[in-house]
Amino acid sequence: MGMSAGGQDDGQPMMEMNTTPLIDVMLVLLIMLIVTIPAQTHAVKVDLPQNNQPSTPPPVEPQKNKITIDPQGNMFWNGSPIDLLTMRQYLDQSLQMKPEPELHFQPDPQARYEVVDEALAVIKRSGVTKLGFVGNEQYRNDF
Repeated sequence: MGMSAGGQDDGQPMMEMNTTPLIDVMLVLLIMLIVTIPAQTHAVKVDLPQNNQPSTPPPVEPQKNKITIDPQGNMFWNGSPIDLLTMRQYLDQSLQMKPEPELHFQPDPQARYEVVDEALAVIKRSGVTKLGFVGNEQYRNDF
């Protein structure tokens, strides 16, 4: 024997609507809305350069200096042999230039770690802001 929510037991259809499926659909839509909204509000802050003077031409390409280290531990500044003290003097001179020249650093894969580490320590202490590691593609198959 079935139970009737309408109070009558005479086999007539119930006049009340079953809201359970409607509530289920609304809960699924609400959960989808909650999950998707935070993904749209994520932002990455980027400091873009501001163009204060629109009529000025772009700056001239700065000079690029290159420090290389060979397998024997010898350091070279643009192809000329140097030591750590001379390298620091060159770095200090390049920091005085406007715009600051780029510094490309390229140690040989067989160079001793100590020499490379000492050179990087001098570069860091000098305050160089435009430093790039050149020739990293030579290590591609090592790992």
